[in-house]
Amino acid sequence: MTSLPLLEPDTQTTCCPPAAPALGAEEAQRRAVVFKALADPNRLRLLSIVKAADGGESCVCDLTEPLDLGQPTVSHHLKILVEAGLLHREKRGTWAYYSLVPGALDDVAGILAAL
Repeated sequence: MTSLPLLEPDTQTTCCPPAAPALGAEEAQRRAVVFKALADPNRLRLLSIVKAADGGESCVCDLTEPLDLGQPTVSHHLKILVEAGLLHREKRGTWAYYSLVPGALDDVAGILAAL
């Protein structure tokens, strides 16, 4: 049995140029926050409820029953959606009202389209 001779690597040529990342690490981190927020079924439902609400906003008091979750849990999910830039929070008296950030869902679609 004969062995094949070892070939020296050709240092003059490369098979292809190194790929530059289309998405930088910092930008990927910011975008991941949005997708993490959307990755929870309860948060998706909250977005859906707020979007479908009359006047485009919902009081936190109206969001606990449809999800069958306690107020602290719903508030936690809403906080994540606000931090991700998907919902806007407005305090009125003792209640907080939530509405979609204008263009936020279009931005999410744009992130996916740009990949």
